[in-house]
Amino acid sequence: MKGELRLPHRVGAIAIGASAGGIESLTVLLPALSEALPLPVFIVQHLTRERPSLLVGLFEGYCKLPVCEATDNAPVEPGTVYFAPPDYHLLIDTGPRIALSVDPPVHYSRPSIDVLFESAIDQYGSLLLAILLSGANEDGAAGIKAVHEGGGMTIVQDPGSALVPAMPTAALALCEPDFILDVAGIAELLAALPESCE
Repeated sequence: MKGELRLPHRVGAIAIGASAGGIESLTVLLPALSEALPLPVFIVQHLTRERPSLLVGLFEGYCKLPVCEATDNAPVEPGTVYFAPPDYHLLIDTGPRIALSVDPPVHYSRPSIDVLFESAIDQYGSLLLAILLSGANEDGAAGIKAVHEGGGMTIVQDPGSALVPAMPTAALALCEPDFILDVAGIAELLAALPESCE
């Protein structure tokens, strides 16, 4: 498989959604991102709402790119990894800029993967790459469908390789993504991304 996986066209931004089991997947995927990657990376990892997030501190050690918690109305910077803060939806607004929202939870989740994916496809269109990982509910399924229908590129973690398969299984029931891969396969695609950004 090495060297064979390639995305169909240029990428302008990456959006990743994960829930239960997602931390384990992200510890493989984020190190695959090149320090030369000129793209923003937006991540919704379902969190306990009542506690501060430890994700930035955890993943700074895994990632060659700068990692930060998203802040409201901040301009989107290339080559930066943004984590959604606890208890806020993460949206991508015109600019592009970060927008945080306290709208009601989606599938009991705030931040919601659906909200991220649906706002990101509105801003980036066919240049968006959306990745849905392990998780225990249906959040992200409608969002990955929206990205697919909006012309963006979609990757769903193979449910058989997911620690918790409910989320990718729900996505596959709604649409046929461009790729269904285990984490190693997704990491291979991400490692080749600088060549896909020209």
